[in-house]
Amino acid sequence: MTSTPVTDFFYRPITGKREQHATRAVFLIAGLAMAAWAPLVPFAKSRIGVEDGAFGLLLLCLGLGSIVAMPVTGALAGRFGCRTVIVGSSLLLAIAVPLLALANTSFTLALALAMFGASIGTLDVAINIQAVIVEKDSGHNMMSGFHGLFSLGGIVGAGGVSLLLGAGLAPLVATLIISIAVLMLLLRSYSGLLPVSNREAENTPLFVLPKGIVISIGLLCFVVFLGEGAILDWSALFLISEHSVDQKMAGLGYTMFAVAMTLGRLTGDWIVKTLGGMCVVAIGSVLAASGFLLSVLAPGQILVFVGFALVGLGASNIVPVLFTAAGRQKSMPANLAIAAITTIGYAGILAGPAFIGFVAQHASLSKAMILLAVALAAVAVAGPLSIKASER
Repeated sequence: MTSTPVTDFFYRPITGKREQHATRAVFLIAGLAMAAWAPLVPFAKSRIGVEDGAFGLLLLCLGLGSIVAMPVTGALAGRFGCRTVIVGSSLLLAIAVPLLALANTSFTLALALAMFGASIGTLDVAINIQAVIVEKDSGHNMMSGFHGLFSLGGIVGAGGVSLLLGAGLAPLVATLIISIAVLMLLLRSYSGLLPVSNREAENTPLFVLPKGIVISIGLLCFVVFLGEGAILDWSALFLISEHSVDQKMAGLGYTMFAVAMTLGRLTGDWIVKTLGGMCVVAIGSVLAASGFLLSVLAPGQILVFVGFALVGLGASNIVPVLFTAAGRQKSMPANLAIAAITTIGYAGILAGPAFIGFVAQHASLSKAMILLAVALAAVAVAGPLSIKASER
């Protein structure tokens, strides 16, 4: 097999089906583990017995863990290779998921969420660095497909845990099953993870401030992750409180979102090639905003689930297109740009739970969803401009 060498900041060319399959597997790990939290949210809230505002502050720990870990992950992956970082963060993730089902006080839940967030954040940056390398080497659009496996993991994680809980299994048993799946996928993908290093690794600081177009792309990711984080952390509670959905089935709201996002991403490489990244971001943002509005205004439960599906379909290819733009821009080395953009973007997960909780406490969850729709409408305008700027 011949390949196009990677010559910008890596020692040697890296390509092949093995690396592509491994990249898909680790995206699946991240989606599987992260989405497993969604059906556990109502149980965790009931177990510790706090109000919406206080619970929103606890959820802040998930984003805080991610934000602390993400900025240094780009440099760590550059120095030690994607393989080391991905393996380490996946092992921590397999430990953190069951802890979410064991925590029975505000303090222990805060610690579990911080560990969960740190491991997810580290894994997310490292797998996206690997994805940028593999996509560049292939010469084809592959980023949406990789992110599609993350979304497929979301279906299996949220839907699977919901079904296990609905069948009467304890939350701890359900999370242990998820951890076993994570370890099996990690073992299967190990040989295809990239043991590459940044050519300038020894001179690269652990943290570099983003600059230029990287900041703009990061802010766009911030809004999209804010919306995705709202569905992850608050969709179940929203369905229960605003639309009287049974607690054991409330996790299916995230499942509808994840199914639609998966379908969008698995066909996303063709869509991006056909329509172009700028058009995909503009149309997708409008669809996602419409989905949030429908989830609030829908007169029945079925239309609420349709609204969540529209959010997933619309948002499905926005972040993959933005990550491809991050790998193409020239303001920063790609590994550091990916870490910076992911950090800024995941600040949406850091700010999102507390923001949604604050609005819910003083107004309602419905009004919080409307504000998210307005923010996504702004992405429809700003997104194409940032993508065009990254090509200069």
